[in-house]
Amino acid sequence: MVKSFKVMSLTEAAAARIKSIIADADRPIAGVRVGVKNGGCAGMSYTMEYAEERRPGEDVVEDRGVSVFVDPKAVLFLLGTEMDFQTTKLSSQFVFNNPNQTSACGCGESVAITPVKPEALQAAEA
Repeated sequence: MVKSFKVMSLTEAAAARIKSIIADADRPIAGVRVGVKNGGCAGMSYTMEYAEERRPGEDVVEDRGVSVFVDPKAVLFLLGTEMDFQTTKLSSQFVFNNPNQTSACGCGESVAITPVKPEALQAAEA
């Protein structure tokens, strides 16, 4: 029997914010796309953008009534991540609680992430 798992999960706050973003968009939006890119002082940063449709090879996380499209190059970096939305006195932002993140810079914009090894992923599926 092969186990099925989600690449990511969302908190209620993240799902509510994504629903709001979709409702306020100036064009039809299917969800948000997340990924990672090289850059910043710690080496990588998270990316987010509107997703009008699924791209070939993307994982789609359906959670709490919203769709999150995961860039195929980011799956091993985001595996097990919980996406949250937090509002403080000075800011409102999406926060990625990522078990693969090994460090972050002081500004909070850049992170170091160790990808999950494919062998570990195959063992988890067995």
